[in-house]
Amino acid sequence: MGQMRFQVFPTGSITEGMVQQAYLAGVDRVSWPTRTSLEDECLVLQRSVSDSGNLHVPWPVEGHGQVMLSTGSLMERPEPYQLPLELARGVLAQLRNQLSEWQMAGLTVSSTVAGKVAEAVGQFSQAVVTQSDVAVSSRWAGGALRAGLDAANLLAAAYAEQAWAVRRHNGGSLNSYVGADLGTALLDDHSARQFLQSFNAAQVPICWRDTEATEENLSWTTSDRQITWCRSHALKVLAGPLLMLASQALPDWLCLFDDDFESLFHCVSAFVRAAVNRYRGAVDGWICAGRVNTTEALAISEQEELQLVARSVEMIHTLDPGTPVMVSFDQPWAEYMSRRYSDFPPLHFADVLARANIGLSGVMLEVNLGYYPGGTLPRHPLEFSRQLDMWGLLGLPIWLSISVPSGFHYDPLAQHKVSLPPGSWSPEAQREWVAQFVPLMLAKPMVQGVLWNQLRDSVPHEFPHGGLFDARQQAKPALHALASLRQHLRQPDA
Repeated sequence: MGQMRFQVFPTGSITEGMVQQAYLAGVDRVSWPTRTSLEDECLVLQRSVSDSGNLHVPWPVEGHGQVMLSTGSLMERPEPYQLPLELARGVLAQLRNQLSEWQMAGLTVSSTVAGKVAEAVGQFSQAVVTQSDVAVSSRWAGGALRAGLDAANLLAAAYAEQAWAVRRHNGGSLNSYVGADLGTALLDDHSARQFLQSFNAAQVPICWRDTEATEENLSWTTSDRQITWCRSHALKVLAGPLLMLASQALPDWLCLFDDDFESLFHCVSAFVRAAVNRYRGAVDGWICAGRVNTTEALAISEQEELQLVARSVEMIHTLDPGTPVMVSFDQPWAEYMSRRYSDFPPLHFADVLARANIGLSGVMLEVNLGYYPGGTLPRHPLEFSRQLDMWGLLGLPIWLSISVPSGFHYDPLAQHKVSLPPGSWSPEAQREWVAQFVPLMLAKPMVQGVLWNQLRDSVPHEFPHGGLFDARQQAKPALHALASLRQHLRQPDA
């Protein structure tokens, strides 16, 4: 069994929760199943292979909070690595590589960015030459991390601004969408007005559990009214997921077919066919399936799950050939694979579907940020950029489905009981994340739109404090940031 060890300094800077979130990944960025522990102030990671790999671990950085960082590729060795030093090395390598790549593509870099990069390199150099004294080296490494992430934020903002400017110069206003999931309850008049002022797109969930609570007895009342409302206000409408592979979204009676794949597929196809036939011509895109890479809701193999999704995509494309069909993937960094093996990492799953020539015309990436377990751990903007570029290699349009918390305390209406670091999130922190990351997402030419997947905290929802309206139905600052961004997208440069 392979093992890597990392000396943690300062002592106590990593919690048991952070240890459990750490994992090792190879050059393909797919994590190995990993056992983690903290022994004598060393982070210890064990796996079944001994290949070189990158450590991914949440780490506190002054001015940036707790961020998921990665080292460079490291080989196994008897003596432990110094964790702060290796994290600084990894951040600087990614920063300098991305800077070089974007400069070759024509990015103009300000003296402020260059100064921050130089500061980070200088502090890292001091960390390297003083590594015989762990305390001193770690302080320098901490400074390098802080300056490096400062530079990463500035660089990503420069890229987004200049990419937007180039696209406007070439074609006027940006043809991108900003919207939200309407949820399974109808909007009140006040929320509806603010929705229309803020967004140009909407996701209408068609929940199988609610629509067909008893077999062959379908009720479309809520989705009928939502789609009619969207069409009357000229919103771009994405419908689905028709097959959300989560236990709370599947009808209870479906468990009767767990051991009979063909009967299960017959039930799935009957519902998909009914939904497409009902709303064909009334929606602008179909989300065929969601969370296809993370579910354990159905007692079927991964091969059968792939077959189920592929046949569903093909059916929708056949029934409504003029409307795009996409599949949604949860946790695109696949952190969950460090705790359970999978034959199909999310990008691999999507690649198989794309190559099958079944009519798949887009992918959606679901990012529920900061939640553990079941969400995507916070990362810096260059890491988001890199992940989007990797998915862009599929050659398909991309939509983002996102939620970000506005608080860290107990949320009685949240279905998922997850942990959030104390003091980590607030309404203002949620707004700042939107202002920093969403422009970067929409600057990518392959990204067609961003949808907020939890609209209201005042009704039952999945993740704590992830809505754009709080429990008192008041708009949060993040909603105003998204509305401002949407208006900015519509305005061509003078």
